[in-house]
Amino acid sequence: MFGRLARNQALLQGVLDGVREMKRADYAVCVPYPYLAQAQSMLQGSNVAWGAQNLSQHEEGAFTGAVAPGMLADFGCKYVIIGHSERRGLFHESNEIASAKFDAAQKAGMTPIFCVGETLAEREAGVTEQVVATQMDAVLNRFGVLALKNAVIAYEPVWAIGTGKTASTEQAQAVHAFIRARVAALDAGVAQGLCILYGGSVKAANAEALFGMADIDGGLIGGASLVAEDFVAICRAAQK
Repeated sequence: MFGRLARNQALLQGVLDGVREMKRADYAVCVPYPYLAQAQSMLQGSNVAWGAQNLSQHEEGAFTGAVAPGMLADFGCKYVIIGHSERRGLFHESNEIASAKFDAAQKAGMTPIFCVGETLAEREAGVTEQVVATQMDAVLNRFGVLALKNAVIAYEPVWAIGTGKTASTEQAQAVHAFIRARVAALDAGVAQGLCILYGGSVKAANAEALFGMADIDGGLIGGASLVAEDFVAICRAAQK
């Protein structure tokens, strides 16, 4: 929940200028709802896609304050973040709600970026894989593995978001490998093509090492995305 019109203008222009010649990766920014029109205006025709940070699972109705999938589609959103840890933790969005939003996003023609990840207590209790599997199964059991053909998975260890802590490259890779293997058990082709992002305090300093892991396909960037130079540096690491 950051941004103002003038600040966004400078940030988005900095990102556009920085990644314009970078053709070996995909880029997107997911902005707060009020700024979707600004993002669409500035980014259309560029190599930077745009999307939203959340959506309602309902198509329309008496849900004051909610934003429908079709509303996002009206602004050309390609992506929408689903089940972010802050939505799950602060706003009590359950696995069932997250999976319903996943489906709603796809039905509206958008690619969901579906977030999974464990808290520090869950990691210390040794149940990381169990937690991640349960979160994934909310989609897999309801919509089937083929639903992941038009989706992105983002692994975000909750204990490494905004804390300055980062999972080691080996810790992150281990969970990414687990996610891909779980999908592969259902469909090897879907697993091979699945984009799995890491989202836990990714910075320019650690991006190249993280992206060099076999099953880490990119990053879901938080704080570092608010500074164009930092975000572009991470994008540059993705080129390698």
